[in-house]
Amino acid sequence: ALTVFNPETGAEEASEGYETPAMPVALTVGSGADQFFGCAPIGSRIVMALPASQSGSAAVWVLDVLGTTPAAAWGDDVKPVEGMPTVVLAENGAPEITIPEGDAPTEVELSTLKRGDGPVVESGDTVLVQYTGVRWSDGETFDSSWDSGAPASFPTTGVVAGFQQALEGQTVGSQVLVVIPPAFGYGTEGNEEHELFDQTLVFVVDILATQSAPQPAG
Repeated sequence: ALTVFNPETGAEEASEGYETPAMPVALTVGSGADQFFGCAPIGSRIVMALPASQSGSAAVWVLDVLGTTPAAAWGDDVKPVEGMPTVVLAENGAPEITIPEGDAPTEVELSTLKRGDGPVVESGDTVLVQYTGVRWSDGETFDSSWDSGAPASFPTTGVVAGFQQALEGQTVGSQVLVVIPPAFGYGTEGNEEHELFDQTLVFVVDILATQSAPQPAG
């Protein structure tokens, strides 16, 4: 949780995370946040005085370390669905996906591999996830947060339809396997230049946190 103050007037400029949890901050080495939180125990309160820069005016931040979030799904294992791609996890939780023989499905197919005990992801929420995506055609990985070194954050309405279906209605802590045909991914026409055009995609998604979309005033 955090509160931001104007250092000249003492006025409060922003506050979040006290009533509704804020999105977790990744503490990878070199992320910037690691210099403030890297050795801070849960329950710490940290005060930072930040000078003015090209990106913003001077500010005083008060930060409360309320907890930590695992970097991989922690829910209970669920029996895999027969006929879906198979998933094997590395020690750090990164998935290895194997495509089954046969034709790709023509509709979105979902399988919950781990069922978490956290809040339900609602439409428009911003989520924090780990994910790996492979092509059905050759099983090759085309994108992975595990390879980039940190979870990704985005609104559920900011991704392709099939990925959105894999997120909404799931609980935080869950791991979801989803097969996305082109019609629910990057299309079968009008998007020919995209590298994933007309491709069936397979994702394994670990849902680490969710934050509700701001509600309009009034």
